[in-house]
Amino acid sequence: MKIISAKVSKIWVIAICLVTSYTSNAQSADDESIEFSGSVDTYFRTNLSGDKFDAPASSFANLNGFALGMVNVKAEQSTAQGGFVADLVFGPRGTDAVFASPYYSATGNIVNQLYAYWNASEKLTLTLGNFNTFLGYEVISPVDNFHYSTSYLFSYGPFSHTGLKADYAISEEQSFMFAVMNPTDFTEMNDVDLYTYGLQYSFGGTYLNLLYGKQAVDANATFQIDLTGAYDLSETISLGVNASYNETFETGGFYGVAIYPALALEDGFDVGMRIEYFKELAEGGVAYGADNSVIDATLTASYTTKDLRLIAELRLDDSSTAQFNSMTSDQLSSFVLAAVYSF
Repeated sequence: MKIISAKVSKIWVIAICLVTSYTSNAQSADDESIEFSGSVDTYFRTNLSGDKFDAPASSFANLNGFALGMVNVKAEQSTAQGGFVADLVFGPRGTDAVFASPYYSATGNIVNQLYAYWNASEKLTLTLGNFNTFLGYEVISPVDNFHYSTSYLFSYGPFSHTGLKADYAISEEQSFMFAVMNPTDFTEMNDVDLYTYGLQYSFGGTYLNLLYGKQAVDANATFQIDLTGAYDLSETISLGVNASYNETFETGGFYGVAIYPALALEDGFDVGMRIEYFKELAEGGVAYGADNSVIDATLTASYTTKDLRLIAELRLDDSSTAQFNSMTSDQLSSFVLAAVYSF
């Protein structure tokens, strides 16, 4: 037994040395390393007014009681020549994010992003595949949002695109992007032979975005213009801005504006607000109905450790017509407590 144990111990020592050596070499050779990251989020939600099952007509964080967000696992590699991103999601938030899948493959509903890119020059990068939208201030992953619930502008703007995009760096401050894509959120394939076109111009922390194209064979073309900005006003104060207009001629659409002031306090504590006005066009509404407007006021406090972020959120939705409590009230107030762990 001692001889066997000694041999096993030597084998383990050799294996550990080999793994350590390989890891060190992989880390030193940046062009060959693959990085793995991700997150886990879960939450508790309850209404302070209205029916307990009422929820804002915006995406995510709408389930009653103790509820699940998603598991997000991402693998990526970046080299001087190019790289790839494989971004997978599991759980209710992930399912809602890729709602148009599965469309062809049985596992399409776990693919959040899947693309490869080529650095054609120092200034030009070409990307092919499925990537999250370039419009808007908020994103799918709760790691990169200050607030846990999401805005109406985010919820009814695009989530993801599949196509080819070209990013060109004009200077250190300016860049330009052009994209040819499938209809919005059709991420797995294109069976209608229609294409949507995207443009983006950025200067510093400001982004002007355009989207145009038919989303269905029997529909008119959709046009959207979107302005997004993120600014550090001081070492502790930041401000985000999002304004957007979306219309499909003779069908409807929306427009709105949201601001995101935030204050960084000491020892990992932060507070911030989202104040949003969202208006649905008279030709058709996407959330509560044609010609309806709603104000979303969200107050959020968070505490962040190295990997864990705890989020407490108070939200008030004030609609121009009665939408809550069995269509008898125009207001809904809610509370969310969420935990987001990054790895």
